[in-house]
Amino acid sequence: MSLAFSFFMTEAILVFSPDSSLLRSFSRKVRVQAHWILQVLSCLCAILGLGAIYYNKILHEKPHFSTWHGLIGLLTVVWALIQNGGGITLLYPKLVQRWTLSTRKLYHATSGLLGYLLGCTSLFLGMCSLWFSANVTGALWYICALCPLLTGLVVMNQISNAYLYRKRSQS
Repeated sequence: MSLAFSFFMTEAILVFSPDSSLLRSFSRKVRVQAHWILQVLSCLCAILGLGAIYYNKILHEKPHFSTWHGLIGLLTVVWALIQNGGGITLLYPKLVQRWTLSTRKLYHATSGLLGYLLGCTSLFLGMCSLWFSANVTGALWYICALCPLLTGLVVMNQISNAYLYRKRSQS
């Protein structure tokens, strides 16, 4: 489930990338709709994965959230759910009128980047577990470890270029 979560989350963020999105020729409205559908799918995968892991820990009478991977993973799931709530305020701007729409978009993008990086960190920490290290060895482990690092850098570059650097150059 963590791989499905990562895939859907990555695709949801890259929907807005002019360089790497399969939907770049579609209207902004279609891309926004694809974004929130993919984000909902990623949260569903995260909740299902967390539930399965929690249930498995109960069956085997093991402690819950006792590793960095477990703690960061739980934080990532909670962060993603809160982030989806923040996205609803962008879909329905009249819900929150305290901040301007552009300010909320900036906060949503920045907070989403932090959540995405939490997910990448959790995935990497899972690769450092005894089980993963015993089953995936040698060069294959390094290739797997590079995946969250490289996707994290791609997403960070896309969000930085779209929101952070653009705002400074317009000032």
